[in-house]
Amino acid sequence: MAAEAGESPARIPTGVNGLDDVLGGGLAPNRLYLIEGAPGSGKTTLALRFLLAGRDRGEPGLYVTLSETAEELQSVAASHGWDLDGIALFELAAAEAALGQERDTTLLHPWEIELGETVGLITSEVERTGAVRVVFDSLSEMRLLAQDSLRFRRQVLALKQFFAARGATVLLVDDMAGTNGIPDRQLHSLSHGVITLERRTLDFGGARRRVEVAKMRGTQYREGWHDYVIRRGGLEVFPRLVAADHHLPFVGDPVTSGVPKLDHLLGGGPLRGTCLLLSGPAGAGKSTLAMQWVHTAAERGERCAIYQFDEREGTLLTRLARLGLDLEPHIATGRVTLRQIDPGEISPGEFACMLRADAEAAGARIVVIDSLSGYLAAMPQENQLLLQLHELLSYLNQRGVLTLLINPQRGLIGTMQSNLDVSALCDAILLLRFFEASGRVRKAVSVIKNRGGPHEETIRELRIGGDEGVTVGEVLTAFQGVLTGTPTYLGGEAPLLSERPAADA
Repeated sequence: MAAEAGESPARIPTGVNGLDDVLGGGLAPNRLYLIEGAPGSGKTTLALRFLLAGRDRGEPGLYVTLSETAEELQSVAASHGWDLDGIALFELAAAEAALGQERDTTLLHPWEIELGETVGLITSEVERTGAVRVVFDSLSEMRLLAQDSLRFRRQVLALKQFFAARGATVLLVDDMAGTNGIPDRQLHSLSHGVITLERRTLDFGGARRRVEVAKMRGTQYREGWHDYVIRRGGLEVFPRLVAADHHLPFVGDPVTSGVPKLDHLLGGGPLRGTCLLLSGPAGAGKSTLAMQWVHTAAERGERCAIYQFDEREGTLLTRLARLGLDLEPHIATGRVTLRQIDPGEISPGEFACMLRADAEAAGARIVVIDSLSGYLAAMPQENQLLLQLHELLSYLNQRGVLTLLINPQRGLIGTMQSNLDVSALCDAILLLRFFEASGRVRKAVSVIKNRGGPHEETIRELRIGGDEGVTVGEVLTAFQGVLTGTPTYLGGEAPLLSERPAADA
């Protein structure tokens, strides 16, 4: 957190969901702030939402537009379902008319109007409306009028002093067009606070946006970049997750799956407040085992959340119902939340915010992320992804949530690898493998790590399907090479699970 000494003043809301949380409660009133960002980053939307929040509090607002027309602003507001009644709009065209210049065309040329006269008209409009929330959009036009940096700085400083004397809170909007996309350090020094908006176009999928509070004098705020989206209704900011801020006391008791031999592998079951990694090749039964825990917990009345990146929701529910793990009644009652995640449209911050809502508001006790590959696909150009995942898992652990993380490994047989090594982040690892015996493809399950206590060091056969659903067999003692990915079973048929009828095979 960044803050200067002294007691923080009262805050006023920005009207942007999540941004006040980042700002530590909102903006300090009667100050001048800089909102900077490239075109398309949402600066105008943020500024309008700021004025609308003031109108809801009975605070007069003024939008000074030097680049857009009132009609364009009304169009932006209408796209979000907003009504700008009660908010004064001041156009550069009005300044031209007030100065007595002839208007032969609707095309405006800001550089033809003297900066001092234009600023004088703006200040007169502020006095006339009695505005206590003011937006200047954008400073690029003022730079053109000023023609040199010294004159521009003096005018901004004069505006700052003018508004300070009238108790107004001001947002200066800068698209950085006049600085070739480089932040204006002079504006940074003059402003009480600086909020930077950034828009990035990925190689695939929609644009990603993030915001940073680059400066905020005298108040605490959450540093770093925070993802946000622009939807109908305005901006929604997803504050960066800090796990240490969300610790809750809880009892780390075992979570049973309803399959006694599976629980026995983990010394009674994975503990609450831990992460269980289910790792293995595609088709080995990782998702089904995770849903076994979810179904059993839902039957006990606990709330669970499933984030499905890979398998289609309908396919998953149909498959589980055939195994006797029907989740649809629990989804209908709200005990289970199943979210189909589109990897091309979600950011790390939005995913973390969604997960927080399920863990805090809905009280989820088990969270399933299916799968790690899908999560990675959703964040293809993110830096420090392992750190973000670490913070996410730490947050769930500190709230006493059991996290089941599905980790599909590349390849079906032979040496297998994962896209991201998360074994150090997980408290327990359940390893699944295929093996061949008596002319049949079978599955083996074993535990190779359990921080929560003792666990079986054995390998057992796993069968999924038929009337039994999930079945764990006896210990298979005659295995070689399980960890290589190509295990060989050298024992007899006696320890193996009995074969199902051909129709069930």
